[in-house]
Amino acid sequence: MSLPSWKREAQKADRPVVRNSVFQKSLDEYPVRFIKGVGPYFADLLLQKQIETAEDLLFYYPHKYLDQRALVRITDLTPGKDRVIAGRIVTCGIAFAGRRKIFEILLGDDTGAISLKWFRFNPRQMMGIFKKGMGLLVSGEASEFRRNIQFIHPTVQIVDADVVEQVSAPGIVPVYSQIAGLGQKSLRKIVANTFGLFGNTLVDPLPESIRQKRSLISKKESLQEIHFPSSTSSSEEILSFRTPAYYREIYEEFFFMELGLALRRSLIKKEEGISIKVDVETVTVWKQGLPFTLTGAQERVFEEIVHDITEPHPMNRLLQGDVGSGKTVIAFLAALAAIEKGYQVALMAPTEILAEQHYRNAGKLLGSFKIPMALLTSRLTLDEKRRAHARIRKGLFPFVIGTHALIAEKVSFPQLGLVIIDEQHRFGVLQRAALKEKGKNPHVLVMTATPIPRTLSMTIYGDLDLSVIDELPPGRQKIETRIVSEKNRRILYNLLKERLEKGEQGYVVYPLIEESEKLALRDATRMSEELQQIFPKISIALLHGKTPTDEKESIMRSFQSGGIQLLVSTTVIEVGIDVPNATLMVIEHAERFGLSQLHQLRGRVGRGSKASLCLLVTAFGGNSPAYQRLKVMCETQDGFKIAEEDLKIRGPGDFLGTRQSGLPELRVANLIRDYSILKIAREDAFEWIQKDPKLSSYPPLKDILLRRWGQKLALADVG
Repeated sequence: MSLPSWKREAQKADRPVVRNSVFQKSLDEYPVRFIKGVGPYFADLLLQKQIETAEDLLFYYPHKYLDQRALVRITDLTPGKDRVIAGRIVTCGIAFAGRRKIFEILLGDDTGAISLKWFRFNPRQMMGIFKKGMGLLVSGEASEFRRNIQFIHPTVQIVDADVVEQVSAPGIVPVYSQIAGLGQKSLRKIVANTFGLFGNTLVDPLPESIRQKRSLISKKESLQEIHFPSSTSSSEEILSFRTPAYYREIYEEFFFMELGLALRRSLIKKEEGISIKVDVETVTVWKQGLPFTLTGAQERVFEEIVHDITEPHPMNRLLQGDVGSGKTVIAFLAALAAIEKGYQVALMAPTEILAEQHYRNAGKLLGSFKIPMALLTSRLTLDEKRRAHARIRKGLFPFVIGTHALIAEKVSFPQLGLVIIDEQHRFGVLQRAALKEKGKNPHVLVMTATPIPRTLSMTIYGDLDLSVIDELPPGRQKIETRIVSEKNRRILYNLLKERLEKGEQGYVVYPLIEESEKLALRDATRMSEELQQIFPKISIALLHGKTPTDEKESIMRSFQSGGIQLLVSTTVIEVGIDVPNATLMVIEHAERFGLSQLHQLRGRVGRGSKASLCLLVTAFGGNSPAYQRLKVMCETQDGFKIAEEDLKIRGPGDFLGTRQSGLPELRVANLIRDYSILKIAREDAFEWIQKDPKLSSYPPLKDILLRRWGQKLALADVG
């Protein structure tokens, strides 16, 4: 059989490149619409996947491959796997699946027959193409329906019916993530045309010394092998993305990410900072004035911070600790150390109510020091903001606590010595940099209550030094966690009633805001009404992501003060406030949440002296994987153990649950699967920055780094 047209096009890469004289542009600049076979219509379709340039197209990797070298007889087909078969059309035409029209082909070989079905089709086109007796080569995922094996929307190629038994399949074919309106065959041709245009002019992003050190193939070879796989690698290697081509692409992706982090770290270390000398005896007096004794982990972490702020370059440290581990106290002590030496401190929180909570707690813990403090949020009137801005500008407020309002243009700090950012994953790198720029290289302490395994923390926060509070204060209430079957709703409501009648408060969390036609799940809006009918004497409020900010803040304040007894919500309360009287957390459809997210939600209760309870409601039975996963929550309250388990189960893409998490968007690399490659790439990247801090020895490094990671990592130009 002759080569497919898309593969023939790829071979043109070895011929002289003829460039469109109007667009003598590089790979990263060449508009995708001018590639042969694209045009304005397909260009709009490609834009759905953020494909705008020739580079974007070549970096749009297949998400799987079909190995068409090994044909399977129809009788040997099993469901759930990608398979390739060849046969002749026995019958074809429009049929019905229930009331729905489908196009169906019955394909046969000498062992049996199988149904091929299309639910979306053009009748005239399909009837014009397929005829009885025609030979077909069919590939796709075999599925089972009523104990019969079938293909739904398979890839089909017409072959000579006379020699269908001897047909040789064309090889391993790439399959790309579906783009509505653009078929796989057309997409492969477009990729081939792009490679034909730029294959001989590709600049390798990796220096030759790195490629030799790690035995990496060239960029041209890796892209050619990924988009047009040859038979040099085994099908097992190709189908599991373990070829030399994929190894090289994974390494490159990690290398540039780590190069950016290494560069950012080196630039910070070179900055001239503020050395804040901390008196040990004074610190001892401060600790003795606290209403509790610091844990060993808190003592260790505070020593690490003190060491950093005495250095002549800025601290850039991540303080990581589980819910209730006492991060805020350490942050306040660090603030005290800076203020005592005449510097200002800015603490930024993601919500107004959390900023207010920090303001109140700082007042309680630091009240005896008579430190003037300002609370800066959007709730202030214009006159209040002006007065606050003026006093901050004059240095009359040493401690300023607020939300995003802190990075407004009119806020100016004359002596900013320390920046503290709470719930770091709710802020981007650029927001962190914006607050830091309010001073002259102040020390930076960022905090997160999301336990992040080292595998991820070295990636997400690779430019920060890491401190971990891995010990809970004595007396912290253990939260009893139980799994409740969806069928036992009466038991659930009895437990709710029991707690609420005692005057305690609770949360009920749902995965959806409103009822969905696609998902048969309970939703927060409908259930808040139902719960109000079940508990007519209980004050119930509804809170979700679409709730207006003012209303959201009002509801949370009312819940905090006890005015609202039961809060029906989505995950917006995941990062919340301390409500000591809240003792019950109910999470509906718990199997739909990640373990780390469940742990964060559970941490909203157990903050007072009363015993607390977390109920995980699910319809899944005890033998299901979903139920077994939830059992982890019942067995431990160690956030780091839960995070490690979550990472194994869900993978890094869903681990933190939001795009705001700072988790890098990787095209082909996987932080868990490819961790061994990440470690090697990190070692090489940090070593390169050490010997070539301005990235001048190999110019493409700097250009590509700034293009791929410059904005995401807030990298300054490296000269």
